[in-house]
Amino acid sequence: MGVLEKVSTGHHSISQGLSNIKLEHRSRRLKRKRTLKAKLAKYRAQLLEPDKKSAKGEGFDVLKSGDARVALIGFPSVGKSTLLSKVTKTESITGAYEFTTLTAIPGVLEYEGARVQLLDLPGIVEGAAMGRGRGRQVTEYEGAGCRIQAESSRRSSPYQSQQINATVKLTKIDEKMIRSILQSYKIHNCDVMIREDIDTDEFIDVLLGTRKYVPCLYVFNKIDSVSLEEVERLSTANEGKNVMISCEMDLGLDILLERIWEELRLVNIHRGLASHFKYALVWGKSSKFSPQPQKVGLTHPVTDEDVVSIFTK
Repeated sequence: MGVLEKVSTGHHSISQGLSNIKLEHRSRRLKRKRTLKAKLAKYRAQLLEPDKKSAKGEGFDVLKSGDARVALIGFPSVGKSTLLSKVTKTESITGAYEFTTLTAIPGVLEYEGARVQLLDLPGIVEGAAMGRGRGRQVTEYEGAGCRIQAESSRRSSPYQSQQINATVKLTKIDEKMIRSILQSYKIHNCDVMIREDIDTDEFIDVLLGTRKYVPCLYVFNKIDSVSLEEVERLSTANEGKNVMISCEMDLGLDILLERIWEELRLVNIHRGLASHFKYALVWGKSSKFSPQPQKVGLTHPVTDEDVVSIFTK
C-alpha cells in the first residue's frame, strides 16, 4: 500500500469513530485512536518527502540572485503576476482565468539600494501536495514544507528515557499523543521540552527538522472593489500583517514595498567597507548593555535609531 492510500485509510478509520473497536475498554480505545492519529501524521509527513526512486521531474527551482528572496503565494487569479509586473521590470503573463502562471517567474525589485528577487509562483491548490491538480508542481505552502508566520521550536535532545515537560498548557496535543508519535518514529530515549501550545504537525516538524519556518505579509488586492469599511476591518486584522493594495489602480504599492523592506530587515553596508570590517560598537535598543555600547560583528541585527561606530582592519 502506498503512502497516499495509507493517508486515505487513516482518515477513514478516524472518521468512522474507530467502529471496529467499539467494544473495547475506553482506555484501550483512546490508546488505539492516539496510535492511529500518530501514524496518520507520520504518513502525511512522508507524503511530502521527495521520492528518491522516481526520476527527477520538472520543478520550480530558480537560481537565487540579489540580496534577498520574496515569494508571491496565493490562489489563482488574485493578481500576483500583475503585482510582479508593476514593481519589477518583468512581464508575467496575466489573465482572468486560473493557472495563467504554470512555473516560477522571477523578477528583480530594486529598493533602498538593495536587489530583492521576487518570485511569482503558480496559484496554490488545496490538496496539491497529495497529488491534486498538477500535484507537487503546484504550491501548497504548508504541504510543501513551509510554515507561514511561525517560529521554529527546538529539537528534543538525547536522554535516558522519554522525559516530557511543558512550560505552557497544551490544548492541541497531550503527553500520551506525544509518546505515541515518538514511538512511531522509534525514538525511545529523549528529553522533550515544549514552550508553545503546539499541535501534532508542529511536533513532527521538530522531529524531522525538514520544515522551513518563514515570516509573511498578507496582501489583499483589488481593494477598489470593496467598501471602505471592509478595507478598514481587514487592515487592522492579523496583528498588522495585512497590507491593502490595488494593482489595477496603483493603490498601496509603495506601502507594500516599504513593509517588505521592513520584514527583510536588510542593512546597507558598503561593499568596500565589509572587506575591511573588524568590529563595531552599537548604542541603542539592539545593545544588550544599553545605554552602554555593545561590541558586535557584521551579523548583529540593528534597530531603528541605533548609533554604530565601525572599526576597520
